[in-house]
Order: sequence, then C-alpha cells, then structure tokens
Amino acid sequence: MSQIQLYDTTLRDGTQAEDVALLVEDKIRIAHKLDEMGIHYIEGGWPGSNPKDVAFFKEIKKEKLHQTRVAAFGSTRRARVTPDKDQNIRTLIQSEADVVTIFGKTWDFQVREALRITLEENLELIYDSLEYLKSRVPQVFYDAEHFFDGFKANPDYALKTLKAAEQAGVDCIVLCDTNGGTMPFEIAGIVDQVRKSVKTPLGIHTHNDSECAVANTLAAVERGVVHVQGTINGFGERCGNANLCSIIPALVLKMKRECLSGEQLKRLSELSRFVYELCNLSPDKHQPYVGKSAFAHKGGVHVSAIQRHPETYEHIRPELVGNTTRVLVSDLSGRSNILAKAQEFNINLDSKDPVAMEILDKIKELENQGYQFEGAEASFELLMKRALGTHRKFFSVMGFRVIDERRHDDQKPLAEATIMVKVGGKIEHTAAVGNGPVNALDNALRKALEKFYPKLKEVRLHDYKVRVLPAGQGTASVTRVLIESGDRESRWGTVGVSDNIIEASYQALIDSIEYKLDKVEEKELSRK
Repeated sequence: MSQIQLYDTTLRDGTQAEDVALLVEDKIRIAHKLDEMGIHYIEGGWPGSNPKDVAFFKEIKKEKLHQTRVAAFGSTRRARVTPDKDQNIRTLIQSEADVVTIFGKTWDFQVREALRITLEENLELIYDSLEYLKSRVPQVFYDAEHFFDGFKANPDYALKTLKAAEQAGVDCIVLCDTNGGTMPFEIAGIVDQVRKSVKTPLGIHTHNDSECAVANTLAAVERGVVHVQGTINGFGERCGNANLCSIIPALVLKMKRECLSGEQLKRLSELSRFVYELCNLSPDKHQPYVGKSAFAHKGGVHVSAIQRHPETYEHIRPELVGNTTRVLVSDLSGRSNILAKAQEFNINLDSKDPVAMEILDKIKELENQGYQFEGAEASFELLMKRALGTHRKFFSVMGFRVIDERRHDDQKPLAEATIMVKVGGKIEHTAAVGNGPVNALDNALRKALEKFYPKLKEVRLHDYKVRVLPAGQGTASVTRVLIESGDRESRWGTVGVSDNIIEASYQALIDSIEYKLDKVEEKELSRK
C-alpha cells in the first residue's frame, strides 16, 4: 500500500477564505509548524498574482525546513502565448520553489465560456505549459480544475486533458472537485474509471460546498489516490476546503495509511489552534478530532461509562491527536461528573462523601437560575472548594459604585468605578475609569488588589460574553455573563448571573481574580 503524500494549501487556498488574512511573517511561521508536523508539501502561494506571495518565496528560501517541500501555484499559459513568454510561467520558475503546481481546464463548458478557445487549443495549453515546466523544475503537479463536473458532462474530453498532462511527464495529476458539489459515491466511481486510463499517480483536491470534502477525499484514497490536498481547519473560499485536521487522523487511525508518525499526529490539535491564532479567529470547539468539545462529555451516563472504558463514547483516544477528554458539568450531570471533575482539579472527593451530592444539588439549583458551568470551569472549581471548605478567602469587597455618564452628545460616555476592598485588616478605597462600566469596575478592582497581590498584573481579560436569558421580561430579564481570563500560562472561564448586568459581571470578575490567586497559592505551596 503506497504512502499518502500530504499537500497543504492553507497558505494559498486557505487565505481565500472570508476573514482570513496572513502576513508574510505569519505564513513563514505556519510553514515551520507544518514542517514540524511532517506535511510533505506546502503550497506557499501564487507568485504571479500578488507581491505578498513573491515576498514569501523570497523569504522562505532563507529558512531551514527539514522535510517539507515548498510548492508555487499558478495556471497554464495564456492562449496564443508560448510558455517562455508567459509571465505567469516565468514567475513560477523565478520563485525557485521545490515544486510547481499549475491548474488547467478539464470541463468543456469552462473552456468555451471562461477561456473562449477551442477544446483542442486547451489541450495544447496544458501540454505545453507542463512540458516546459517539467524540463526546468524538479517536481511538477497538475491540478485538473473542475474535473468531476467536467467528467460528468463530457468524460471523453475530461480524460483527454489528463492524458495531455500525462504525456507532458508530470509527477502527479490532481483531480479537483472545484465547485464542491460531487458526492462520495460519484468520486469513487469516477476515480475507478480514471485509473483505467491514466497511469500517473493521482491526487485529490475537494471543496466543502456540500459538506462532503473530507468524505470525498477519503473515498478517493480508498480507490487508489496517493496525493491528498487540503487546508488546516478546512479554511478556504466559500464553504472551505477539505479539512486536513479530520483527514489526517482518519487516514492514520481509521484507514491505516502511512503518512505521518504517531508522534507527529499528537501535534495536530496544537497545529489547529496555532493556525486559528495567527488567522485571528476563534477555534471551532465542535470541530472533529481537534476541537475542545470533540471529547467533551456532559450526560451522567456517558461520564460514568467513559470512566470505566473510554471507548464506550469515544471513537479514538483523544491523546492520539493531542486532545483531551473533558467532563462537563450541568443540570444533566450525575455524581460521576462531579467525581471526575474533582479528580481533574486534584480535589480529594470520595464517591460516598455527602458533599458530592450537595455540590450536584447546588449545580442543578444554580443552572435553574441561569448559571452555566460548561464554559466556566474556574467558577465550578471554586464552587467545589467552597463546599469542601478548602477555599481561602483572599479579600472581601465592602462595596462598589459604578457611574456611566455622557456629558455631551458628540462625546462618548465616560465610565468610572469606585470600590472598597478589605484584605486582612487593611482597607483599600480606590477608583478607576474605563471604556464601559464593566471595564471600569475591572480596572478599579485590580487597582485595589494589585498592591496586595502583584501577580494579578499578569491577568488579562480575553473575552466577555453577555446572554439575556429568555424570561419574557424585556430589559428586566436575567443576564448571564461569561468571562474568559488568562495569564502567561493558561486561560480560565468564570460566570455570573443576575437581573443586573453589572452585578452579573461583578460575580464573574470576582471569581476570575479569586481563581488566579488560588492558583498562585497552590504553586507557592508546591515549592515548599
């Protein structure tokens, strides 16, 4: 069984996604991560289309990649222009990339309507371009654009375009589902027919417009394709490209195909998060394999079962892809959820301890009021420690006041918070401004406490979410606030609920600070 070659096009096709933009420096950093992962080919961009991609190919030559080859992307020559005179072809060669990948038309409809040339002229474009590149570049791949639509419309001509590429001596012919509308059963049947006519190694490049990109890719591999193209997290134009974060573990763990080592596969979740971060996008927590919720369990029956045998509700061990099992706590929880979370937080809680049921009853009561602990595990950990009497009270708030005023119509509102806190026997009374009442309260709280606890300077508020809970009371409805905070080592979530948004925010802010102080104390105790 042949090794599957992985070809990542995040840096080119992925950047065509809405809301995705990468600087040259970002692309270099992602290239290094892909290299560490063991990806065989990285498509760096289209050097003939924009200055940024030209700069990437210039800079990547200065970098040391250990196992990855860099590919430059482009198109066949223009009609009535020879390859040596075609600026696109010349730019591809000037990029000095290890590999050149060009696309050409395989659908007769596209040839007539997009290129407006004869079908025979299109075959000449394909052959001339590839033959010229093959004599000047170590490896040349051909992307047969719209191949599956073309094959369904005119199979004889679609195969002729592949034969033209084969005669030019290309190293791989990539069958593209460019519009993303082909079904897996169609992919399998068509690949079977292509393999009867074409001896050159075949690749697959699919888009996700019908939610079948991953399935189509795996179907093609099952039928003999040895080169797989896709993007990290499925980034791409419209609905995206085939998601390598789902394809790779499926190939390795489900289909037993050789492409990456087990150690490389363990870096997959980290790679996924890294690319999200550089694209300045929030990770999709429900993403298969690498998402934060991919192995998260909420129902008490599920949790009880996975504690005995993880295979009962997990299709793979999450550690194989660098992910982890998570137990969620909600009003659906059972005692097993509470015990699992206690173990996760290194809290000693016996299954027969009545405190476990006390905590469970408290959670169900709070969730009935509107609390949600699935995204606020720090608040839940504090709740457990308070119930067990193991949480130290670091400070108490004696009172606070928030003023939000707008002095002139042409000015933004000004928020100011005043707070009084007590730490030990000392009282600190201070004030701070902010760009809103919650920000002002956060600033005042930190200002008052940082004198006693300098480590709070490390804390940053990363996310603030407000949810008005359905109660039919309009502006008097109950509000739930979820806050995500973090320092240099980790992030944590806290929650507050009230019919007053400031009070709900205050509750979440207090939990965030107390959680940080609790962790600082734990670390100091462990050093002693």
